[in-house]
Amino acid sequence: MIFRQLFDRESSTYTYLLADITNRQALLIDPVLEQCDAYLALLSQLDLQLIYALDTHVHADHVTALGRLREVTGCKSLMGKQSEVACASGWFADQDQLNLGALQLQVLYTPGHTDDSYCFYLPEQALLFTGDTLLIRGTGRTDFQNGDARAQYQSLQRLLALPPQTRVYPAHDYKGWTSTSLEEERRHNPRLQVPDVDAYAELMANLKLPNPHMMDVAVPANKACGRAD
Repeated sequence: MIFRQLFDRESSTYTYLLADITNRQALLIDPVLEQCDAYLALLSQLDLQLIYALDTHVHADHVTALGRLREVTGCKSLMGKQSEVACASGWFADQDQLNLGALQLQVLYTPGHTDDSYCFYLPEQALLFTGDTLLIRGTGRTDFQNGDARAQYQSLQRLLALPPQTRVYPAHDYKGWTSTSLEEERRHNPRLQVPDVDAYAELMANLKLPNPHMMDVAVPANKACGRAD
């Protein structure tokens, strides 16, 4: 397997490149529009064919590269079916599987941060791409885009039921951390130390965070596959 973790400094977004080393087919998770040229250059350098571009959810802090990548490479742009993004090439749902040569990416519906939030799991490689559902020492906020703290609590329990050694790769980190494990988060993530769903809902209700500064631009653009017009 070919694996790269890429970073957009402006939005603190991680994008993930996965590829089968034999047939050279690749996918990108959570690509950022401003980094599109860098993705295309890397694909060319590694002699990879982009098959899929995926978003874990409709992002509020950056504009997606899904539409642009589809235009340039002919890849399929995929979103969760709850996103209602009509311009996508297709939609995934819970328990779907995306095949990329020998790689089998399992699709997990994990609502809470938004009502269209998904995670992607590679069981053989023990890799979990958590979007904004589970962050390193944190979790995604639940106060807009039909977020629901109680739903997120249940989604987190589902993730924590996976093997504890599973490596976690989130969509964002604001401290420079790159990855973690489910066991590490279970032990040290303060938002996972609450006793029950009621306590988690109360914790999330009292965060009082400002809206992302790009929210009014990013959300409508991302519902149009990255186009602001």
